[in-house]
Amino acid sequence: MLAARLGGRAAVFGVRTGIRRTQRFPDLPELPEGRFIDLPGRGELFVADTGPREGAPTLLLFHGLATTAYLTWFSTIAELSRHHRVVLLDQRWHGRGIVSEHFSLEDCADDAAAVLDVLGIDDVVVVGYSMGGALAQVFWRRHADRTAGLVLASTAACWRTNVGDAMFYPVLGFANDRFRHRYRERVGAARAALSEIPLTAAEMSTWAWAEFRSTSAWALPEVLGALGRFDARPWLGEIDVPTAVVVTARDHAIPTARQRAMAAAIPGATVHEAPGGHASVVFDVHRWRPVFLAAVEAVVAELARTRETAEG
Repeated sequence: MLAARLGGRAAVFGVRTGIRRTQRFPDLPELPEGRFIDLPGRGELFVADTGPREGAPTLLLFHGLATTAYLTWFSTIAELSRHHRVVLLDQRWHGRGIVSEHFSLEDCADDAAAVLDVLGIDDVVVVGYSMGGALAQVFWRRHADRTAGLVLASTAACWRTNVGDAMFYPVLGFANDRFRHRYRERVGAARAALSEIPLTAAEMSTWAWAEFRSTSAWALPEVLGALGRFDARPWLGEIDVPTAVVVTARDHAIPTARQRAMAAAIPGATVHEAPGGHASVVFDVHRWRPVFLAAVEAVVAELARTRETAEG
């Protein structure tokens, strides 16, 4: 419990410090209106669905650890939705996502597939940032028939690659097994206290802080435990869809070397380098966004070429 409290407080302090630096934010854009979708047998979660329904591939966006769909993607939704249908959702134990008995990337991937069923979408380009990048890899593994392409940003194929990780994650797993029920109670209470619909029009730092706080810090030990168990390295070479990797060159949360190793293991993956750190998606969007958008369009263009060849 002490480790969970200290980890949660450290994360809150770091994000709060960044959010106060409002000069690094763009103006808060108009966000698409979302709604709750009930997934039979799974639970209810918050989904936004915007952009044209015909033409280019649909993009399915997966957010990062301790954030929400809106907070991770607020700066890119408008641009992406000009030419693509864009679907984004709050994952389990985050924001207005499902509060389940435990957190797993596999459950999150299956939730996303169930959302596609409800929305009547056959296949998607899956886009993931940080934790969302791990989830995107798991989604391909479990739902390859629905994955047209991948965009993996500031992420890796494994979170557990050095001696420190090898010591940290087993201890965390032991603590989670003992205290998971308490974490879940706190996460559930935080979820129940949220307004029905997220605030979408306010001063930027106020909105960002409210959106960040919608995910309980008590979720972090459980989610980090799941990331510690994640390892896509044995099957990365089997990925057979167009893939782009956005590498954050000054990333201290997920070392750049791990990001590059993941990209090198995926056949045909293109690498797009952004100059900033791990939180570039929020705090350095002016430099990060053009690189990210180029990565998305690289995958979309490759899909178009592949389909033209198949039809020809």
